[in-house]
Amino acid sequence: MRKRAELRNEILSAARAEFARHGLAGARIDRVVKESRASRERLYAHFGDKETLFREVVAADAAHFFTAVVPRPEALAEFVGEIYDLALAHPEHLRMITWARLEGLELVAPDTDMVPTSGAAVVVAAQAGGHVDAAWKPEELLVMLFAIGLSWATSPDPQLQTDDPATIARRRAAAVEAAARVIEPRTGRRQG
Repeated sequence: MRKRAELRNEILSAARAEFARHGLAGARIDRVVKESRASRERLYAHFGDKETLFREVVAADAAHFFTAVVPRPEALAEFVGEIYDLALAHPEHLRMITWARLEGLELVAPDTDMVPTSGAAVVVAAQAGGHVDAAWKPEELLVMLFAIGLSWATSPDPQLQTDDPATIARRRAAAVEAAARVIEPRTGRRQG
């Protein structure tokens, strides 16, 4: 017999797969119940309703996504490569975050115990250390760096998907290089 925590985790895992494929509206609790080998009653006892279950999966995935890679002031361009790696390794997390945004759910940043320094503070430190162009507003730069790291994962062309290690490595290197060019300190740049 499964323990309560094991059952809860199996329900969350099955729900993640279901929601990542179908979103909140298209997901079916019957499929989650079948995949997790749980009863409908146990599922509802743990989570209350489908939307609460969706929110729990989104919160877990967002926390994992936002804490899995931590930017460092001296290696901000490499942070983009780590985002690329994360999106490749866990496409379901990115899909869940996308579904949540489409559903209008607010993505809550992980608490400060999980992420001791904000990304904006890291950019400020990188600028102070001369690693990043001081003309950038930290929050704006972070959004652009995430976009570069996620560019292949969010490409609308399904023909670009690949499992070829050489192509994956080349694309990762290109993302890091693009980030390095974006953040490169420049003299005489107009302040934004």
